[in-house]
Amino acid sequence: MRRIAAVALIVLCAAALVVAAVLGSPWWWFAAGPLLAVALLGVHDLVQRRHSVLRNYPVIGHLRFAMEGLRPELQQYFVERNFDGRPFDRDVRSIVYERAKGTAAEEAFGTERDVYGDGYEWLTPSMAPVRVPETPPRVRIGGPDCSKPYDMALLNVSAMSFGSLSANAVLALNRGASLGGFAHDTGEGGLSEYHLRPGGDLVWEIGTGYFGCRTRDGDFDPDTFAEKAAHDNVKCVSLKLSQGAKPGIGGVLPGDKVNAEIARVRGVPQGQTVTSPPYHRVFSTPRELVRFIGRMRELSGGKPAGFKLCVGSRRQFLSVCKAMLAEGITPDFIVVDGSEGGTGAAPLEFADHLGTPLTEGLITVHNALVGTGLRDRIRIGASGKVATGADIVKRLAQGADYTNAARAMMFAVGCIQAQRCHTNTCPVGVTTQDPRRARALDVGDKSLRVRRFQEATVASAQQIMAAMGTTDPSGLHPHMLRRRLGPATVTSYADLYDWLEPDELIAAPPQEWAADWAAADSDHFTV
Repeated sequence: MRRIAAVALIVLCAAALVVAAVLGSPWWWFAAGPLLAVALLGVHDLVQRRHSVLRNYPVIGHLRFAMEGLRPELQQYFVERNFDGRPFDRDVRSIVYERAKGTAAEEAFGTERDVYGDGYEWLTPSMAPVRVPETPPRVRIGGPDCSKPYDMALLNVSAMSFGSLSANAVLALNRGASLGGFAHDTGEGGLSEYHLRPGGDLVWEIGTGYFGCRTRDGDFDPDTFAEKAAHDNVKCVSLKLSQGAKPGIGGVLPGDKVNAEIARVRGVPQGQTVTSPPYHRVFSTPRELVRFIGRMRELSGGKPAGFKLCVGSRRQFLSVCKAMLAEGITPDFIVVDGSEGGTGAAPLEFADHLGTPLTEGLITVHNALVGTGLRDRIRIGASGKVATGADIVKRLAQGADYTNAARAMMFAVGCIQAQRCHTNTCPVGVTTQDPRRARALDVGDKSLRVRRFQEATVASAQQIMAAMGTTDPSGLHPHMLRRRLGPATVTSYADLYDWLEPDELIAAPPQEWAADWAAADSDHFTV
């Protein structure tokens, strides 16, 4: 490999200069000394396991850390001069890195946010804070038709497929989940040995391509699904309707990434670009959707079954709620993905202009389920740029029961946001199938980082809740989250949004919901 050959050449040159200095003129030491130091540094970089960048880019990779060290000073330089008209926000990625490495995430001199600017949000502390519980809360996933419920952590690994991620990245995420006792969503790319080997709890997600449980013609294969869903590591099964990065279109895995192993896991031809269809074959109406969710639960042996979506039309989601009532079938969970989320490559127009942001989507789903009397049977997961304890608490106050993180988990395994995920040239081995690049990601070290990040972030959420006067997510309410609407106008989420009462849509829909509720049809996805 080129990096090893380059370091070997430097070592040989350094050795030659040392020999020349010892046997010839001592002046050679002026060249031998620095080159020997570089040679030793290069060897150290190749064998160390802590930094993926240095394993792939010995010696020159240190330039990144030098620039990273300068970043706070450069940021302060621009903040003081207000070059962009507003102060910089804190770098969330730095918080993730620090927690993953087990270092402190505190900073001095207060917030850098404009607390008087429109849109600023904050959680309300209590004058009577409570003690932080020793054990993190868990969320029981499993409605009345589920015979094998699962206790979900407050923060879990969101959907990222093997193929999009390297084998080492998947191993690190799953081993971290196993060490920390939280769940790992497989993404739609199939159930691989790298998901199963470490023993972490899995949410097996299938998408429109039915990878890992598809027929030759691309249809859903119930027998293969049942066989794989029976694995002890699979705790929940999930149907992906859409994702935040690109709702309405399927995922794309470039042919360069589709090696023999990925082709086998997904059940597709090797070397050919894999494009998931934009729509499902197993249903075309809301009623067929809920029936299929019930079938997934039955085929999995009674494990929790649910679906994931980026919310679009409120009327269409109400159609699904009507279908649930008509069929007497409910999912055990629904994961709401915000349009601001998504780790995969997506067309810019989709990323910027399609789909509902997580806040509005989450509140819509929560209210629809409350208004139809279904909320107590269905748990809601929130996914979309969840990275801190404050993010978790905000989503719980807005109606979620638990959260998932993708981007933050990628940071925890070493992602540096090179934004080359779709090119198979990820410099730190996270999103590549090139074995030379992927080897830089040390599974043992990065799995510990994943566990530490999740543990520290949930602990932060617990501390925030305790500061707000509650020890349990059930004590969080919309009035505890405030937003500034102007220099002299502040409101809480309880007043900012409409919140339905149980069964209100069935009994007497409020004016704001009446037209959508009347138009919703359990046999059509009404626009």
